[in-house]
Amino acid sequence: MKFMTRLFGTDGVRGLANETLTVNLALRLGQAAAEVLTRENRTSKRRPTAVVGRDPRVSGEMLAAALAAGMASRGVDVLRVGVLPTPAVAYLTDDYGADMGVMISASHNPMPDNGIKFFAAGGHKLADEVEDEIESYMNSMVDQGPTGHGVGRVIEEAPDAQERYLGHLGQAVKADLSGIKVVVDCANGAASEVAPLAYAAAGAEVVAIHNEPNAYNINEDCGSTHIEQIQKAVVKHGADIGLSHDGDADRCLAVDAEGNVVDGDQIMAILAIAMKDNNSLRKNTLVATVMSNLGLMLAMKEAGIEVKTTKVGDRYVLEELRNSDLALGGEQSGHIVIPDYGTTGDGTLTGLALMARMAETKLSLKILAEAMKVLPQKLINVPVTDKTIIMGDPRVLAAIEAAEDELGETGRVLLRASGTEEIFRVMVEAADADTAVRIAGQLAAVVAAV
Repeated sequence: MKFMTRLFGTDGVRGLANETLTVNLALRLGQAAAEVLTRENRTSKRRPTAVVGRDPRVSGEMLAAALAAGMASRGVDVLRVGVLPTPAVAYLTDDYGADMGVMISASHNPMPDNGIKFFAAGGHKLADEVEDEIESYMNSMVDQGPTGHGVGRVIEEAPDAQERYLGHLGQAVKADLSGIKVVVDCANGAASEVAPLAYAAAGAEVVAIHNEPNAYNINEDCGSTHIEQIQKAVVKHGADIGLSHDGDADRCLAVDAEGNVVDGDQIMAILAIAMKDNNSLRKNTLVATVMSNLGLMLAMKEAGIEVKTTKVGDRYVLEELRNSDLALGGEQSGHIVIPDYGTTGDGTLTGLALMARMAETKLSLKILAEAMKVLPQKLINVPVTDKTIIMGDPRVLAAIEAAEDELGETGRVLLRASGTEEIFRVMVEAADADTAVRIAGQLAAVVAAV
């Protein structure tokens, strides 16, 4: 089985379960990853170990079995931790001292999809070159593995996995949330048990919705991709805050008591100011992506906080956080990373930190979110025949220059190619919505004509 295009995407391997993401593929991925990720830690006296978790979707059961079989066939002991959020699996990979971790989830994607993402020792996401090495090994791999005592064991249940993760969250955010009423939309996903438990353990009054996964209803008209559900629920229950997670709970979006959305950029603004006030925002610097709203940049400038920007994707945020030894980063979508307490985005940790700031300041989420004014943003996806030539076309460059001259410091223009499709994304921010829509439409027309 050789792959003509790169198997790994921006966040692991994803596809339609049992069609493109098959049991056979999962088996071979498990074998190849076991060989590559544990190679340096194999000794005659020590067998390497792997942690495997999943979200509740039905295909996760068979894929977890196939991955575990593949890794065990290459001499790795496998600890299956069951249904837990992605950040929990990353944390447990480190906490158990495992050589590698695997999360089986397609995050916010519909139930028929699934995905496989690997973590190296310490719970860190893999670099591109390591993923390429795994893929290369798959293309040349022989079937023969160890025999006898060399075959790995599969431990079907880790009884303390959830308890360890909840203990970690409690240590990371030590706050008394008594008096705060929170509604949490668990997306019928991986956080359906742990998120309500974590918030209640901190003292909050918790109303949980969409917290009854049945293997088929993950992300179905709920969670962070259907924010209207938490908006309605917060108003209905008279809550102080609503928190909405995705299927694997590595992201968090919020709404205030009136049902107004507080997105990832606003959450970052709130937490960055809080951490600066508490002297924990190293180098007074926040990491965001180029898609973050200009309002975040302006708010941080006013607060005396520098912003470093990366390409779109939480993996690039993580790289910058690690390389520059910084303490906070994230994306508009709600992936918020606090590297002192996690190696990936953690929606439940984000929710705890947000409520801790409310408790500390005695301010409502609406008032806290006013630290940042969200500028109107218009995004147009333009189908093109060759996305590689767009930014070299003089008509496009002239149109961008004209748009930037008109906007000045009151707006922003961003054009970028899709990573997976022949689409060019045109994004414009401006002081008012009409201007953003007009200029985005003008730029999109120029791009479409190339």
